[in-house]
Amino acid sequence: MSELSEVIGRPTGAVKVVVERGPVAKFADAVKNDSPVYQSLEAARAAGFEHIPAPPTYAFSALQYWGRFPEDQPPDPTGGTNPMMEVIGTLMAKGGMVLHGEQEFEYHKPIQVGDVLTSEGKVVDCYSKESKGRTMTFLVVEDVYRDEAGEPVLTSRMNLIHRS
Repeated sequence: MSELSEVIGRPTGAVKVVVERGPVAKFADAVKNDSPVYQSLEAARAAGFEHIPAPPTYAFSALQYWGRFPEDQPPDPTGGTNPMMEVIGTLMAKGGMVLHGEQEFEYHKPIQVGDVLTSEGKVVDCYSKESKGRTMTFLVVEDVYRDEAGEPVLTSRMNLIHRS
């Protein structure tokens, strides 16, 4: 890759997921959240939700994996070449290390059991800077999850850092 800016705007993938009750309940247990809103529809409704909500960190840990059925997936918008791997893979071939530098979530509305969400990702920034005689390359990827009406539910931004 000659210029890091060439990857900005390129798609990183697309996924369709169904938010299921079992994984939401098990995830809440796993993170030691014993709130009844994650287990009981009645408790969720009493708390003002239409359905059982997913815990806030569910999107980072489980949303890409649970409820993702192969036959429901949208076409791959990358053309078979993911720019994340193009940049980070090329840098890793020369050595160094990769860090998950930051993760940010903007919830537009609660993720709830029964939601069918489609996500599209893209590179929103890619740049390098020097630090203590080493080159640090930053790759920022944004995924926007939308409901069936096309309304945004969650925007996730992840920053990967390669240090030479």
